[in-house]
Amino acid sequence: MFIPGDASGLFGSLSDARRSVRAYLPTLVSDALVRQLVQRARQAPSGANLQPGNFIQVKGQARQQLSEGLIQAWQAQAQEPEDYGYFPQPMPMALRRRQVASAQALYAALGIAREDQPGRDQQFARNFSFFHAPVALVVTLAHDFGPGGYMDLGMALYGLMLAAQAEGLATCAIGAMASYPNLIRRSLDLPEGTRVVCGMALGHADPQAPVNQTRTARGPVDDYFRVIG
Repeated sequence: MFIPGDASGLFGSLSDARRSVRAYLPTLVSDALVRQLVQRARQAPSGANLQPGNFIQVKGQARQQLSEGLIQAWQAQAQEPEDYGYFPQPMPMALRRRQVASAQALYAALGIAREDQPGRDQQFARNFSFFHAPVALVVTLAHDFGPGGYMDLGMALYGLMLAAQAEGLATCAIGAMASYPNLIRRSLDLPEGTRVVCGMALGHADPQAPVNQTRTARGPVDDYFRVIG
């Protein structure tokens, strides 16, 4: 039973258990369940009930061709102008330290040394195969939405992650996809104005995979919360 204020309640247990998973079991996830999860995600708050954003499941030959094209473009260092900006320019040192710590935790869990560039490249390339998860999603937004559209879509993305967690599934948002928007639009035959926001892997986590043993830390609440008055 859910008890308000109890960290062991439904939301607390789901949010505490959720993490970015980068290795999956081959166990299939039914199309019906994927549709159900996306429907649950759409219950997220939305300004004026506009419900921005789309979730595209990519399967079979379409997925193989997309992943191959992304890996080839990445290996050729053919990164494209992104449809939206994410990282602050310039990056404040406090945020840079968080970024570096996250990467260090990931590669340390894999036993990949800092100087092992081939090993790091091999791991990064797995972004473009959706970490071999049974479900691959591409998340898009219509070109004419303002920044608020990204806010609403972000809430829906988190809703999808928690809905998956409630079903015993795991997820990982894949920001690297946003670096190849034109390639993705061409590969999936999307309208020219479609903004590519991210990819998402979804499936059953491999509990034995070392990469899944790492977890990034969150800053203390006093860093981002204050009371006035």
